[in-house]
Amino acid sequence: MTAEEKAALIKGASQLLLDVLGKPLDATFVVIEEVPLENWGMGGLPVAEYRRRRRSAQAD
Repeated sequence: MTAEEKAALIKGASQLLLDVLGKPLDATFVVIEEVPLENWGMGGLPVAEYRRRRRSAQAD
């Protein structure tokens, strides 16, 4: 994720909390934690394998 994408995410998440919950921007903290690909999974599989299987299934 680029610095520009992170800035947009922070701005958007903060604005959403203001719009929905009325939480002031100066009281909102956004933390972006990027987890290495090999450290998470989905559907009972490491995410790289999950994505590989999905791509393969979509190609069929």
